Amino acid sequence: MTMPPTDKPPTAAMLVIGDEILSGRTKDRNAGHLAERLDPVGIALREIRVVPDETARIVDAVNALRRSYTYVFTSGGIGPTHDDITAAAIAEAVGQPLIEDDRAIAILEEYYHERNLPFTAARRRMTRMPEGSSLIQNRVSAAPGFVALNIYVMAGIPSVFSAMLDAVLPTLQLSEPLKIETVATGLGEGVFGEALAEIAERYPSMSIGSYPRHDGTHYTAEIVIRGIDAGAVADARADIIAMLDELVGEN
Repeated sequence: MTMPPTDKPPTAAMLVIGDEILSGRTKDRNAGHLAERLDPVGIALREIRVVPDETARIVDAVNALRRSYTYVFTSGGIGPTHDDITAAAIAEAVGQPLIEDDRAIAILEEYYHERNLPFTAARRRMTRMPEGSSLIQNRVSAAPGFVALNIYVMAGIPSVFSAMLDAVLPTLQLSEPLKIETVATGLGEGVFGEALAEIAERYPSMSIGSYPRHDGTHYTAEIVIRGIDAGAVADARADIIAMLDELVGEN
């Protein structure tokens, strides 16, 4: 069930778990995908952390993030091997025993039976989660993620993470969807940076960011305005365009 909109925009953090991310052997794609999916529904992704496969580091990060943000999303470390320790770490963080969930066992027993594959002890590890967790559906490979408190624990494989996120998003508390406007400019940030900062100060309820580009010869930028109030977003956009037009005239 989708939770109703709220006047206070919900916030989120992402915790990417895995030695392979920190070593560079695997390139994370899930954090960017999460940001792209949350922004249009008015959930602001405020922080991204990456931690190794170490229980204490995971526990510390989860506890810090869950107390600061409406939602915490994790990726990685819920597979069938000995170094997949995320479930146990989350159980420790929320103070619940780690169990093999009967619902998850039933899902995986059926999945492997239909494929004439053994439901091995290693595969059974993917049913572990803190007692009292809710399941996150996985339409790709069946093994569910889980929700403990405000922590959404999902797989690291991008296709599976995306499928789990599809299942999760309709259940989240949403603010009014963000209004997003983009202004492209041929000016570099060094030209308009101070003037843009002054405009941002006039609109403290909005996020105004600059994203530089370089084509090998020239610097350009896109200025992105995000806010709940469509009128204020439009006003900020008009101010930014006027500022840029004035700077173009001077340069």
